Amino acid sequence: MSGRAAQRRRRRWRGSALGPLLAAGFLAALGAAFPRGSVAHELYPALLVLSERAPGVYDGSFRIPGPLARHPIFAVFPQGASKSETQRVRGPDGESVERFVLRIKGGLGGQRLSAQSPPELRVEVLIRIQPAAGTLITGRLVTPAGAFVVPEAPTRWGIAATYLRLGVEHILTGFDHLSFVLGLMLLVPSWRVLVATITAFTAAHSLTLAGASVGWIRLPSAPVEAVIALSIVFVAREAWRKAAGQTGLTARRPWLLAFLFGLLHGLGFAGALSEIGLPAGDVPLALLTFNAGVELGQLAFVAVAAAVFELVRRCLPRRPWMVVVPAYGIGTLAAFWCFERISGFF
Repeated sequence: MSGRAAQRRRRRWRGSALGPLLAAGFLAALGAAFPRGSVAHELYPALLVLSERAPGVYDGSFRIPGPLARHPIFAVFPQGASKSETQRVRGPDGESVERFVLRIKGGLGGQRLSAQSPPELRVEVLIRIQPAAGTLITGRLVTPAGAFVVPEAPTRWGIAATYLRLGVEHILTGFDHLSFVLGLMLLVPSWRVLVATITAFTAAHSLTLAGASVGWIRLPSAPVEAVIALSIVFVAREAWRKAAGQTGLTARRPWLLAFLFGLLHGLGFAGALSEIGLPAGDVPLALLTFNAGVELGQLAFVAVAAAVFELVRRCLPRRPWMVVVPAYGIGTLAAFWCFERISGFF
């Protein structure tokens, strides 16, 4: 195809309504793949905290974030456990916090914890258990069918496995972070540049994840989450500009964009890790394995997305829509997330 013909094709895509229409179809497919609540609410985990004050006696709290507080969501404890001194309070951002004392003969070791929510609602529940003498126990479950079995005595291998799994699960359910990675993939022209771009993103978010987790960097989470959404809008716009033939520094140096915004995304990862907590005696191990889990999940996503892109390229040689449609889709979705998170400030 001649350069002049290519320019005409780009102009048609710039002015055409086909891009937004196909993006609407992309979002509809996303909504069908992830039922209501799974795309928005993975950003707002519930938190169950149990601190042992005497053998088999725990001071407990179950926090439900504001966007989910209107739904009937309950922590479910093993048979034979009893709750008393229950008190429910409302936080400043609309969150609901239930405080109670839990008694269970023999303690929680080996017991199964779960949670109940409306069947159409997918809720992530982070679990933090502090024995009277011993290492912090952390876990995660997802309603309606998930459960967490409390280990009898955590070992270093058990801690490593737990935080590795939490890292993988966090990135694979973090649709905002994955959308950003997808936007980066739309910008890169080759596998070599893709490797450099993903490596830059990894290096940047590893730095801020470590710094924020040990308390060297402190920023409020709500503005960070809103700006993360804006970063997705920006990378989607840059991908659209590239498809339209408008190349700039971002298209020529995507690794630079990945590094700068990766610093921001690392603060988002750190926010999730702060909710889970770090075991006092094994902070480096937990931090290292959580970050390794994030990277494993990210690499798995990149591999699957790259395979899909390659399959589509081979089956459908006309390429402009392959960038325009997902760029419109993730940009629209990220704009919604941004407005949703900003609205939470007020």
